[in-house]
Amino acid sequence: GIRAGGARVVEADRRRDARASDGRERVAMSDVKRVEKPWGYELHWAVTDKYVGKILHVKKGHALSLQYHNIKEETIHVHTGKILFEIDVDGKLVGREMLPGESVHRTPKTIHRMTALEDTDVLEASTPELDDVVRLEDSYGRQGT
Repeated sequence: GIRAGGARVVEADRRRDARASDGRERVAMSDVKRVEKPWGYELHWAVTDKYVGKILHVKKGHALSLQYHNIKEETIHVHTGKILFEIDVDGKLVGREMLPGESVHRTPKTIHRMTALEDTDVLEASTPELDDVVRLEDSYGRQGT
């Protein structure tokens, strides 16, 4: 399985080592990076110059900032748990519950927020602009950053 903090996916390494002997190019495994957040944590499992793959673990009752991105584009997919997903529609925040198996795509400048209704793991695929976040409201004192 995947563990944060520099652990590698050992089984994938074993399969890759076996394939490397047949002459195909080996692809280097990168470490999974864990980033602590006041609402839980992120696991950055793929970071390239073209895309980023993350798992966001959001603790029950906690919320990410009400935010938007100037350039970054993202798609989220609820893997486990349940969230309230809020998005700006014609100047008004509209919320809906999202359950495992449900996804939503967000384009730049779209105001949005996620609140965990139970402990939740969200898969996120995005463009690589990790620092592109404008926080409008934040329960942890980070607005404006």
